[in-house]
Amino acid sequence: MSTDDLQRDLTRRTENSPQELLTRSFFFLCAVLSIVTTVSIILMLTTEAAKFFTITAPLMGIEGPTASVVDFLTGTEWIINNEQFGVLPLVSATFAITIGSAVVALPLGVATAIYLSEYATPRAQRVLKPALEVLAGVPTVVYGFFAVVYITPALRTIIPGLGTFNMLSASIVVGIMIIPMVASISEDAMSAVPDSLRQAGYGMGATKFDVSVGIVVPASLSGIFSSFILALSRAIGETMAVTVAAGSQANLLNPLNPASYLEGALPMTAAMVNLLTGDVTGGGVAYRSLFAIGLTLFIITLIMNIISDLVAQRYREEY
Repeated sequence: MSTDDLQRDLTRRTENSPQELLTRSFFFLCAVLSIVTTVSIILMLTTEAAKFFTITAPLMGIEGPTASVVDFLTGTEWIINNEQFGVLPLVSATFAITIGSAVVALPLGVATAIYLSEYATPRAQRVLKPALEVLAGVPTVVYGFFAVVYITPALRTIIPGLGTFNMLSASIVVGIMIIPMVASISEDAMSAVPDSLRQAGYGMGATKFDVSVGIVVPASLSGIFSSFILALSRAIGETMAVTVAAGSQANLLNPLNPASYLEGALPMTAAMVNLLTGDVTGGGVAYRSLFAIGLTLFIITLIMNIISDLVAQRYREEY
């Protein structure tokens, strides 16, 4: 009997053993459970959100105020009790938080990753990496209170008249919150770059800085971009920090205008929290709007994850 035949025979015997069958069944059930959970969430969001829209609500026996899909996606006024239902103010506030947090987190996270991967001693790594993990483990509501109690008063020394609740403080605190995600994933990507590339750079007379930013960072771009998208997806879905720090007024903002960050606004997640903590009755328009906002948020996050996969495939380097 050849070696290949012997290996196949041993593999077949092992796979057919009761212990292996039980183990395989357990992991299969875990995989199926994750898929069923995902599909169930999508179905729940889609079904409940359909009750909110004019085109599908009558088909489901829903009476009362509804919104057309076009008005929902293009309306500039949110307002619930007196209708309107335009989601653009909530989306603009969410994108403002995302852009503001990206300005804070992306450069600091990548710089931290470069230091940990290329400059830090093993002792410094043992201290800094757990510290980043602790930062990631702080409850988000604590970040919100930190923004109101410390960040906003500090900003008032630079920007007099800044309101207690504003997008600038919320963006900064969300940026601080997602730094560990950017730094950790980017550092893992940089550490995976072969040392032979670094040694080739040093052999050509490059400095440590040149090797770090000219060789290591480009070679790990797929992982860095993935960390960006994952961190920004976390920023988009952040709830309690922005609920506490951003305010509760649904104002339509221009996320690219720096002056917009001095105002308070209502991101999508904060709007959902406000609706849940208000007088929401099952089956009412406010209740149904929760699922419409949730479905919109889900689609935005899904698109970002698809972009992340495409970018990672485009710049992936295999060693």
